[in-house]
Amino acid sequence: MPREESLYPKDWLHIAEKDLKRVDTLLADHDPELAGFCLQQAAEKSLKAFLLSKGWELRRIHSLDALLDDAVVYHPALEEFRTVCQKVSAFYFVERYPIVVETNITEDDVRNSLEQLQGLIEKLRKEVFK
Repeated sequence: MPREESLYPKDWLHIAEKDLKRVDTLLADHDPELAGFCLQQAAEKSLKAFLLSKGWELRRIHSLDALLDDAVVYHPALEEFRTVCQKVSAFYFVERYPIVVETNITEDDVRNSLEQLQGLIEKLRKEVFK
């Protein structure tokens, strides 16, 4: 019997927090590709938590760009995170799908993106816990 995803925003934030901790662990292990993937997952789950808190119907989607499109309807100031969301979305695909060429994702790329995304994640968390 297939499991259903939770529709509770706080459940999604809980898993996003675990993904953020994984980013730090993976960076310490010098694995920027998987750290970038976990960072994308943290952002995706945080956006979904925010959207669920607004009555959004859960969709199986991984594009931070598309999720941000939905989120700015409720909170237009989130648009400022568009560029970093686009960059971090690429981290997801690098880790999930075989690519023939070298990815060149560095630990600094992931750390810089993490720093930028922390602002987004904190805003989303505050909205969910209002």
